[in-house]
Amino acid sequence: MSSDALQRILIIQTAFTGDVVLATPVAEKLRHHYPKAEIDMLVRKGNEGLLAGHPFLHQVLVWNKKEGKLRNLWKLLWQIRRRKYDVVINLHRFASSGILAGFSGAKQRIGFDKNPLSWRYTRALPHEIGTGRHEIRRNLDLIVHLTDEETQAPRLYPTAADEKAVSFHKQAGPYICIAPASVWFTKQWPASQWLKLIALVPAHYRVYLLGAPGDAELCEKIRRDSGRAQVMNMAGQLSFLQSVSMIRDAAMNYVNDSAPLHFASASDAKVTAVFCSTVPAFGFGPVSPQSRVVEVAEKLSCRPCGLHGHAACPEAHFHCALKIDPAVVLGQL
Repeated sequence: MSSDALQRILIIQTAFTGDVVLATPVAEKLRHHYPKAEIDMLVRKGNEGLLAGHPFLHQVLVWNKKEGKLRNLWKLLWQIRRRKYDVVINLHRFASSGILAGFSGAKQRIGFDKNPLSWRYTRALPHEIGTGRHEIRRNLDLIVHLTDEETQAPRLYPTAADEKAVSFHKQAGPYICIAPASVWFTKQWPASQWLKLIALVPAHYRVYLLGAPGDAELCEKIRRDSGRAQVMNMAGQLSFLQSVSMIRDAAMNYVNDSAPLHFASASDAKVTAVFCSTVPAFGFGPVSPQSRVVEVAEKLSCRPCGLHGHAACPEAHFHCALKIDPAVVLGQL
């Protein structure tokens, strides 16, 4: 298709933070093939900071799901219809986003066939979990007819202000980042295990604990119980893009199967990802050039116990996390 054929494109991803990161390859690919097009992205309120100052996006639309969810949904729909998009690509698989895409008025309405509104799409593809196919590739398959078959890495773009805000921490000496929390308990390596890991970290490294404001209590407990002066609790103190900047230049990043894993992928950072109840075969593993995945060595009949994890181990033993050796996680730092 001619690079002049598409003038306005909308990408919809209103799921979690990591899902937005894994949507950025779609924007990158479309920008390359349609450099004159205005590319917009729609995210849920709270995730817009990921895309602040993004060089390839014309506009970031925000849906407030927590307050006046339906009222805001209809406002967004009319806003989208007024924009007269040529293409709307919905990476989200639930009905609310399906309404926005399906009734957008766009000439091409693209998404996954799992969406209840996929009957309104002009192109609907399967979204298959567990085949080993990465989520990035699943997303890019939706636009392969508009672009090409090459895979594209995710990208985030910290601003000059973001870089300045964290420069002091980087200049203090070599450091590692640890993001110990997760929205889902069974995707989160326990604090006791993180403490064992920190005890193995050579003394000349500073350790920065990263996370959202809601992770501050966990990070503070780890900092306090570590007994090391060089462990800093940064949870809730950094923006998304400031965290990306810190992660990018760390000697190593230790993360769960959670958003910071994808921050590392989006900045080609060194990363070690600990997978507890979930498995990389779901398609959400790291894609950085220097990345490792660490899982329990023992084959457990109960693993994986679900796509997203649980609030507690269904078997009450949590072997998928507690049997992972911290020395193996540390690796060759």
